Amino acid sequence: MTMPQKRRQIQGVNAPDDLRLPALVAMRNVRCEAVNEQDQSIWGSYRQGRSARQIGRDLEISHRAVQRRLNKHGGMRPAERRRAAGRLSFDEREEISRGIAAGLSANSIASRMERPPSTISREIARNGGRDAYRAVDSEQAAWDSARRPKPTKLAQDETLRNDVVEGLAKKWSPEQISGRLVVDYPDDPDRRISFESIYRAVYLPAKNNMPDGVRICLRSRRRLRRSKAHRGGKKQRRGQLKDITLIAERPTAVDDRREFGHWEGDLVLGTSNSAIATLVERTSRYTEIVKLGGLKSPVVVDAVSAHMQQMSTAVLVTLTWDQGKEMAEHKRLHAETGVPIYFCDPKSPWQRGTNENTNGLLRQYFPKRIANLSDYSQDEFDHVATELNDRPRKILDYRTPAEVLADVAPS
Repeated sequence: MTMPQKRRQIQGVNAPDDLRLPALVAMRNVRCEAVNEQDQSIWGSYRQGRSARQIGRDLEISHRAVQRRLNKHGGMRPAERRRAAGRLSFDEREEISRGIAAGLSANSIASRMERPPSTISREIARNGGRDAYRAVDSEQAAWDSARRPKPTKLAQDETLRNDVVEGLAKKWSPEQISGRLVVDYPDDPDRRISFESIYRAVYLPAKNNMPDGVRICLRSRRRLRRSKAHRGGKKQRRGQLKDITLIAERPTAVDDRREFGHWEGDLVLGTSNSAIATLVERTSRYTEIVKLGGLKSPVVVDAVSAHMQQMSTAVLVTLTWDQGKEMAEHKRLHAETGVPIYFCDPKSPWQRGTNENTNGLLRQYFPKRIANLSDYSQDEFDHVATELNDRPRKILDYRTPAEVLADVAPS
């Protein structure tokens, strides 16, 4: 007798329980446990920011196998399957199998298990009857039949799906889309969806009937969703400026954002030493973009000064910048515009976080290491600024900076 024939005989339906069950249960338990442990290791390591190649090296498996697993779920860990309350457990199915082998009736087995007799009789009937019932096969069949994937809300609701796709086309974030739907349709509960559901739809488009390539509408344009641990970057080294006024001396009224006219500024760099300057108003988050002809201080100050002089003096109260070399001529900027300039502490970008966040939004239009900002005109930058100013913001209760500006800015 060959080995495969012997294996089939031991695992066959007519094999005695004392031979078949222990061997088969042990084999299947070990196999399932190994797969689960491997999946847990993959998703745990991915959440910690490790790459597919690093995970594969740690687990001694191909990184392509890891990548396939991540791609299948869009980089989002699938929910663990759990047995529903009240369902028979594997131990209870083994008890049923032993009761059948002992010749007990369904009522007797149910009494020993403190279960309704109908539960036991249906369990036996749906799994081949008393002669064919096996605990392992019944357990697997129960898990298989429990797979009832429900269609997602976006897959079912074309109107809501179009709302989401339209928002993504405007380069709105999922959170902005979700919040703006409440503002635009306050009395329509069907026009509601969480931003988490939108993210899942973007990274699993086929499951949600979303158009292919929709993920490129997100700022990151990544193929997989990534955890915060994947984020990183190099910090720029900044030069030291002379005769500056630090942010600690800035009026305290700036901090509470109740007074309009306090701006934050910085540079956004492109390829080939190209750059733009961004000015963001703290209260409304209104954004101005200034095209630059270079990175040196005279060029930057000339462009920023000319732009600010075109703005109403009523909306220019203070300007906060970081300690970059481009502001070496800050005294001239103050003299030409009359606007006090304050500087953040070294390596403290959070002190002008409104501008930092806005610059992150601009990377959706001008990706790092790709965009040569010298190729764009001031009109094109103005168009981008208009899109940003017409984008709903969570911090503004999903109103747009332009709407807030219209309410708070002096006429």
